[in-house]
Amino acid sequence: MHLFVVILALLASILLIAAVLLQSPKAGSGLTGGIASLGTVQTLGVRRTGDFLSKTTAVLAGLVMILCFIAQFTLPARHKAGEADKSILQKEVPASLPASGLPRSAPVAPAVPAPANNLPSAPAK
Repeated sequence: MHLFVVILALLASILLIAAVLLQSPKAGSGLTGGIASLGTVQTLGVRRTGDFLSKTTAVLAGLVMILCFIAQFTLPARHKAGEADKSILQKEVPASLPASGLPRSAPVAPAVPAPANNLPSAPAK
């Protein structure tokens, strides 16, 4: 199912690219001018071709977004049965840790007395 949705999304995106490239820019020198030699301008007309390509672009863009959203939910599972509810932090640490590299007790820092307050007192008024 996932592969089918991804292939449909790829085909829709390729058609979207073609529809965007066929649209003529504001200057009027887009790839739509090349269609005139095929006879479609006489059939559809210049304005109707532009309207058709604009609608096609909008529909294909929506279709690509929807197909990508559906493809996310059809992804195959990547976890083994029974391990889905545990995260990496919740898994148990192995019981036997290597003891050779670990110190037996943490060194304790010597207690240092707090420095005395050596600030001058406020002058009397």
